[in-house]
Amino acid sequence: MDRKSKIVLLVFSLVVVGIIVAEIVRPKPINWRPSYTATSKIPFGCYVLYTELATIFDNSDITTVEESVYDILVERDKSIKSNYLFINQYINLDKQETNQMLDYVSEGNTIFIAAAGFGSYLSDTLNININSDYNLKEGSTKLSLTHKEFQSEEFELSRGIYNTHFTSVDSTNTTILGHITYLKEDFLDDQPTQSHKRANFIKTKFGNGHFILNTTPQAYSNFYILNGNQDYVSHTFSYVKDRDIFYWDNYKKAGRAVINSPMRFVLNQPALKWAYYLMVMGVLLFVFFKSKREQRIIPVNEPLKNSSVEFAQAVGSLYNQNKDFTDLIHKKLNYFLEHLRSNFHIDTSTLNEKTIQVLASKSGKGMDETKSLINYIITLKNKTTHTEQDSIELNKKITAFKQ
Repeated sequence: MDRKSKIVLLVFSLVVVGIIVAEIVRPKPINWRPSYTATSKIPFGCYVLYTELATIFDNSDITTVEESVYDILVERDKSIKSNYLFINQYINLDKQETNQMLDYVSEGNTIFIAAAGFGSYLSDTLNININSDYNLKEGSTKLSLTHKEFQSEEFELSRGIYNTHFTSVDSTNTTILGHITYLKEDFLDDQPTQSHKRANFIKTKFGNGHFILNTTPQAYSNFYILNGNQDYVSHTFSYVKDRDIFYWDNYKKAGRAVINSPMRFVLNQPALKWAYYLMVMGVLLFVFFKSKREQRIIPVNEPLKNSSVEFAQAVGSLYNQNKDFTDLIHKKLNYFLEHLRSNFHIDTSTLNEKTIQVLASKSGKGMDETKSLINYIITLKNKTTHTEQDSIELNKKITAFKQ
């Protein structure tokens, strides 16, 4: 590599390293995504509020809920009075969850919800309607409370606010506890800016308990609590009695970590989860012990092929095609007589009565069978020409004798 190429490579490496270092040391942009989880420290998380709950409700056992509200309320001890807190951008409740919450409140408990939507089932039951006034640009919004001790205080919000408020409530069972005041700008109709004051904080009686609803969940986030609005949070919680248990919902959150794998349902069911764990442990144990006891697979060695048999078949086919049975019979006789000499040590130069007696005694064959074979061999030797039938008959007798 020449000197110029080295310089180019060095400059390129320095640029890459510089980019990597700049990305590492560059301040991360602020995450304004709504989360409202107990561990989230981003502006619209609820880490500060969650850590201060024990101070606000010093007589309550703060219980973090990572399950559906339906499961918690079904399994709870109904003899213990408690409070349940929900904070999220929207609280989507199905019919079963809503029915359990209604039963829970009617028994004398309190549910506090701070959200811009409460689900259609709960809204219809409590006879409330909600609306949001969006501005084309973010403006200043103020929150206030109706209690005489808090009327002089106003809490200003400036970012992430949707001016959500109640448009109608059940006046027979509902008490308005606070308002939201905002400026409504309509650039399309060229109307002057108007100030609107709407209810955003109510308390609704249901049975022996209460629903406390707030349409401005942003006020309970880290950003506004750390920027001077902590008193608003403490004032709103003053309407909640300090009881034995205070449930903090950490399940219905926009920032909750959700497992999207196919195993989510299995791991969320205790019985299926333990069955899965036992199956995995069983497989691991089986593999562990099986690997120690199992012998390595022995490769199969194919036996060598007997080419002599193939050769004999080829020669036999050749003789059969040429119809030379005389030569074929002579060779069969020679091979058979060689077999007798090698295995029984018999002199086959002259075939006579003595040969028959010695062969019968050494081979264990009957005298008649042996005599018939030797006589047939003598007959074939004396013939000058042979037929196919002679070859077949000879083969049968030799095969029967060898068995």
